[in-house]
Amino acid sequence: MLTILGFLMIATFLVLIMMKKMSPIAALVLIPALFCVIVGKGAHLGEYVIDGVSSLAPTAAMLMFAIVYFGVMIDVGLFDPIVRGILKFCKADPMRIVVGTALLAAIVSLDGDGSTTFMITVSALYPLYKRLKMSLVILTGVAAMANGVMNTLPWGGPTARAATALKLDASDIFVPMIPALAVGLLFVIALSYGLGLRERRRLGVLTLDEVLVEEKETVLVTAGSGAGTGLGKEGAGNGGSGAGADADEEDDDFQGLDPNRPTLRPKLLWFNVLLTVTLLTAMIMEWLPIPVLFLLGAALALTVNFPKIPDQKARLAAHADNVLNVSGMVFAAAVFTGVLQGTGMVDSMAEWLVDIIPAGMGPHMALVTGVLSLPLTYFMSNDGFYFGVLPVLAEAGAAHGVSPLEMARASLVGQPLHMSSPLVPAVYVLVGMAKVEFGDHTRFVVKWAALTCLVILAAGVLFGII
Repeated sequence: MLTILGFLMIATFLVLIMMKKMSPIAALVLIPALFCVIVGKGAHLGEYVIDGVSSLAPTAAMLMFAIVYFGVMIDVGLFDPIVRGILKFCKADPMRIVVGTALLAAIVSLDGDGSTTFMITVSALYPLYKRLKMSLVILTGVAAMANGVMNTLPWGGPTARAATALKLDASDIFVPMIPALAVGLLFVIALSYGLGLRERRRLGVLTLDEVLVEEKETVLVTAGSGAGTGLGKEGAGNGGSGAGADADEEDDDFQGLDPNRPTLRPKLLWFNVLLTVTLLTAMIMEWLPIPVLFLLGAALALTVNFPKIPDQKARLAAHADNVLNVSGMVFAAAVFTGVLQGTGMVDSMAEWLVDIIPAGMGPHMALVTGVLSLPLTYFMSNDGFYFGVLPVLAEAGAAHGVSPLEMARASLVGQPLHMSSPLVPAVYVLVGMAKVEFGDHTRFVVKWAALTCLVILAAGVLFGII
């Protein structure tokens, strides 16, 4: 019964948000609360929620201060050269822009943090997508898939979890998987090329001069209307209402390229570069917990770039909307994960899936694990899958002579799909900054991400890795 209710709860949540009958934050709270009562454990709802909140609180803190940090870096112009460089490289060609999205997301993913990747990628490319009227779900979908492939880096999380759960060396798991993961990344780039060609046929190609002229006109209109002083939401507070508000919102989308915005700090460019490189290095080297690093980084960035307290308050207010949306979504997701784990639904679902595997599939347990990693890492957290399910699958595989290393490698296959799971906090940063409905993102990305996972699995089998 718990298994049925667990799958039913997840299906209800996905259907409601994809049909836009409920907002994600409301569905993440109300649906699990209802099913907790149905299971007969309503009296323990508070306990489950507190457990979930406790486990995700560090993540929420990290996201809050990461948004503030990168928001300040955007305000002061740290990423302006990236935006302009990509604009010149892409030449206002939708195909090049989509391919550039995959490449940029993959490169930035080297820091091992999905939220950071999405903030930098969206900050750099959102103005281009808006200016050319390109589909924003392509931006979120391609970025999520590229990051999902790169998320398998030993310091990204899944590989370390698999190594810990099965008591293996992370490099023994990851290094042999590099050819299969490279094929997966090439597939994402090829898919981006195809999606970009589709956008090119739909929109055509502007010349670079046309885009720059339009951008200059937008900047002049923005300056003339007095709307906003940098990337963020402050323009919405200063703008009027009705049709005027729409115009102000449109202007706000492109202020990141305004070379005259007062928040720019060109004299502090190298300080900000050094601070950001140091922060990312500290993350990779794990000198301090990531929430602590971003807390310190945000405080230092605000203090140095905006010494006056009113200016600091203005920067915090400018990014408060994103902070509230993302942190609220994380705490709402804590209700969902808390109920799933507290009621025993996750354990019951995992046991059922393991039990239905036919005995004849024993020698092929690595392949089975690779296939199961798609739905399991989508419907549960990486911790739940790698520490709860993978050891059970590995034990079943060992009984048929399948090595734990093969099982661990196969377990990484589902990560491109996992990065768009409603249980991954970083995905809310992605869709929030890109102003895309989570349901729209889900409808677009699931099929392509699942196909990417299967390509990686097929390459792993072909190369004899799995």
